[in-house]
Amino acid sequence: MLRFERFNTIQQLDPIRDNCEVCRQLAGYEFPWDITRALEIALFRTFCVPSIATLLDRTAEFHHHSQKRYDDTGLMVSLILKWGHESPKGQAIIQRMNQIHGRFPISNADYIYVLSTFIYEPVRWIERFGWRQLTRLEKQALYHFWSTVGQQMGIQDIPSSYEVFEQYNQAYERDHFHYSEANQRVGQSTLTLFLSWFPVPFRPLIRPLAYAIMDDTMLNAFGFPSPKVWQRQLVEHLLQTRGKLLRFCPPRQSSSFYSDEPQRSYPKGYDLTDLGPPNLLSELNNPSVGGQENS
Repeated sequence: MLRFERFNTIQQLDPIRDNCEVCRQLAGYEFPWDITRALEIALFRTFCVPSIATLLDRTAEFHHHSQKRYDDTGLMVSLILKWGHESPKGQAIIQRMNQIHGRFPISNADYIYVLSTFIYEPVRWIERFGWRQLTRLEKQALYHFWSTVGQQMGIQDIPSSYEVFEQYNQAYERDHFHYSEANQRVGQSTLTLFLSWFPVPFRPLIRPLAYAIMDDTMLNAFGFPSPKVWQRQLVEHLLQTRGKLLRFCPPRQSSSFYSDEPQRSYPKGYDLTDLGPPNLLSELNNPSVGGQENS
């Protein structure tokens, strides 16, 4: 089938040497919509950790500039995947991320966990809803891609294999996911942002479906209500049906994931220095805050 032409090409690549190209193809052409949705879930999952949510709550970025914060994150992730971590453009993006994150007291353990979500949330989403399953080669390429990005960000003690990193991800969530008011505030602000993309009359209908995408550990950590069984089943059915139908579509020749179309926050374009919140230190109201703390 024509749909599998790119798949066959990817399987000839090396997951270590060619991890940038494998990930560029996966995000840009094989699963652009799925990976975008999975990374949105990954964003949400990190807010289930009180230490992460509390820091974001204090900066108020997700309360007052939620669209910009979302656009900035999406742009940096898509640009790294487009250009690769080895290219000058990709390294410039990573340097910008280091400038942004380096002003905050983020623990090394939190850094590792957030990094893990960029690997395992796309894998899990695609396993449930993708038009095909990821191969071991593709999973390994995702691990090597994001592990290298993490190393360039100065993150220490990144688990040494795909399997060990997945165990870290699961154990971290088991130990650190629990309710806090900061979780709820940041989660609610982000959910309000997502709902703002839809016409007002539809938002009350979409909200419970958004809850239905989240698992119980997320709902409990945010203090969100549990969806009805039929709502979970509806979301599951619609997303699985979409994946099945895509198997019969021709392969993509262009990528919306790497589109240069204007972003909501940057209708006239942007420079790299526009990405990230301004005056971070003053927003924290704590002049002593700064730098990565390893734990």
